[in-house]
Amino acid sequence: MRSFFCLAACALVLTGCGGRVSRDRIATSSAPVYPVFADAAPHANVGQLPSYYPIHGVDVSRYQGAIDWHRARAGGISFAYIKATEGGDVADPMFHTYRAGAAAAGVRHGAYHFYYFCRSPQEQAAWFIRNVPRDPGALPPVLDMEWNHQSRTCSRKPDAATVRAEATVFLDMLERHYGKRPLVYTTPDFYWNTALGQLPRTQFWLRSVAAHPSERYPGEGWAFWQYTGTGIVPGIARPVDVNAFAGSPAQWAKWIE
Repeated sequence: MRSFFCLAACALVLTGCGGRVSRDRIATSSAPVYPVFADAAPHANVGQLPSYYPIHGVDVSRYQGAIDWHRARAGGISFAYIKATEGGDVADPMFHTYRAGAAAAGVRHGAYHFYYFCRSPQEQAAWFIRNVPRDPGALPPVLDMEWNHQSRTCSRKPDAATVRAEATVFLDMLERHYGKRPLVYTTPDFYWNTALGQLPRTQFWLRSVAAHPSERYPGEGWAFWQYTGTGIVPGIARPVDVNAFAGSPAQWAKWIE
């Protein structure tokens, strides 16, 4: 069943459990303006569109260094996704520090895994589970799938069917362990190269730093939009990825239950 709700800024659709949040249109007049963050390298095609979404958050890894989570929260950050693992043997050394800091500041947080195409999905899911504790208050886990052309150790580039099959194994294992279906983060080229939209029961977190997701992923629903990789956020010394949730504050409260 689909539930329809309206923001002053945009018309959105939120599907049921395991469904997708989608953006139909954005109204550019008489709409409230929500948190706005400076950008070290803004893109003209994105412009003020993120300001029409009320809920914003960051995704971070060790490269952000020390973070003052209380300042970030006061500056408008509602959630954080924190890198936990990569492949089958890499753990981010800042994961537990960031997790504790975000929790202390009242920032809702979750963990993400960067997928490595030269390890099996079973190994990678087991590695994530080993490093990320069960936490009923955490956001759903995230599987980050994108081509990693800079990898020195893995040049494998599977075909689309293999990518989707491996993703399904990983997602199913985490869902059984944590009781929540993970989201999938991806980029435009990876999404289209692998027909990732065919994954069933998947909510997407879409990177689109040069335009609204509706232009880069026409017809696809999304829960989160990563609209910049060079955001300036209070409490975070280095440029950081900033993201918007697709729904209203009420829908956010429901989504994080």
